[in-house]
Order: sequence, then C-alpha cells, then structure tokens
Amino acid sequence: MRMVASAKLHHTQSMTEHFLHYRDELENIVTSLTPTPLFPTQEENTTAPEKNTSSVLLIPISSNSGLCGAFNSNIAKATAKRIGEWQAHGAVVHLMPIGKKIAHEIKKDHPDANFTYTNLIEKVEKSNDYADVPQLVDYLLQLHQNSAIDNAECIYHHFKTVGTQIITTAPLTLVPPTPPVMKESPFLTEPTPDELLTALFPRLLNAQVYGLLLDSLTSEHAARMLAMQTADDNANDLLAELTLLYNKTRQQAITNELIDIMGGRIEE
Repeated sequence: MRMVASAKLHHTQSMTEHFLHYRDELENIVTSLTPTPLFPTQEENTTAPEKNTSSVLLIPISSNSGLCGAFNSNIAKATAKRIGEWQAHGAVVHLMPIGKKIAHEIKKDHPDANFTYTNLIEKVEKSNDYADVPQLVDYLLQLHQNSAIDNAECIYHHFKTVGTQIITTAPLTLVPPTPPVMKESPFLTEPTPDELLTALFPRLLNAQVYGLLLDSLTSEHAARMLAMQTADDNANDLLAELTLLYNKTRQQAITNELIDIMGGRIEE
C-alpha cells in the first residue's frame, strides 16, 4: 500500500504541475487587468471570520478512504472549530462536504448538510481534468446571487512537503471583479478589460477550486504513504520482537529437556 500511495502521489504531483502552468498564465492576465488579485495568497494559518457576514458555506475536503493517519480526523476537528468561530460571530453556517470520510462525520451532527458533491474528489482524481468542477462553481455562484450565502470557504490540507501537510482555510472568490483601474498592461484586449474580466471570472473560480482539490489529493497520498511506511516499520519491529521471543522460548525448552535428560542419568 505504501508503494501504491507513492505512485499515486507522483501522479497527482504531475497533474498539479501541469495545471499550475495554466493557472499561473491565467493569473498573469488577470493581474495585468485589475489592481487587486482575485486569488487569495496561500496562507498556512486560518484567517479570522469576516465581519458583517450573515451566512457562510464551509466546504471541508477529506479522502474517500482511510489508512492515511490523522488526515481525516484533523479535517473533522478543523471543521468543528471553524463552525464555532463563525457561529460566535453570529453567522449561519452551511456545510457541503467533499469526501466520504468527512461526509460521514458531518452527517452525525448536521444531517441537513448538502452531500451532493461528496464524490467530487474521486471524480477529479480519476478523470484527470476538472470537468465536474464547473458544476460546483455554478452552484456556488447561484447561491451567492440568490443571497443564500455571503461567503464560502474550503477547509483542506495544503501540501508543503511529503512529511508536512497543513490544515488551511481558503476563502473562495464569489464576487465578480469590479471595473478595473486604468493602468499599463502588456495585453491589448478586445473586448474591454471589464468585459474580459467578467468572462474570465468563472474560469478563475474553476481554477481556484480545482487547485484546492489537487492540493488535498496530493496531501492525502503523502499522508497515506507515510502512514503505511510507519505501519511497515512497526510490523517489522513487532516481527523482530516475536522472533526473539520465539527463539528464547525455544532455547528455554531445549535447555529444560537437557536438564531432564541429565537428571535421569544421575538417578540411574
């Protein structure tokens, strides 16, 4: 299982590497058209809940299977903590889990959560593209346009190194960009920059969500690889201890037999 997880980790890292080329070019275009970037910076620490938010949608991302250490339990703990933080600010919290493990945990205390996209993480991994992501993005934009939610956040593991995955809360950009401030740009745009940003906005959100899913997948495979390596080491240690105990017991039995034989000779 460690070897399988390692192979999947390399595959997911390759997917992420190819996707980042597309996302970076898209970000460069948007950055040249608007003074403020639409993509939030990747931060390790969770940001404080925004004020004047009446409702928020939390999207925790876990795995569909276990045997990956504390990967899923950490997501469950972080989700419960984040729910408490938003509720302390008076916001109504809605939940939409992605991943069977976190969906199972949320269903216990929040049976009214939205479980429509629970299997999205599996579809993204198998399809090798984000064909299913635009459906989720359209749903989020519709919720925001209908004033059902004010904000949306993803709670997931950010892959830093093979041995380090960091719980991160990433706010999703649901508000289309405002008309840009005129500034020098390396691009000549047709139509206007405002119309171009409006057209690119769904693609930006697709890229943001897909990047978070790939990040979580990479972290999952890294966590499972380490967990299986630890299990392998523990099994080898246990085998060595049992072998030593067996050899001691066997040697003790042989010694007892020799003592009995020598005792019988002395009596004769």
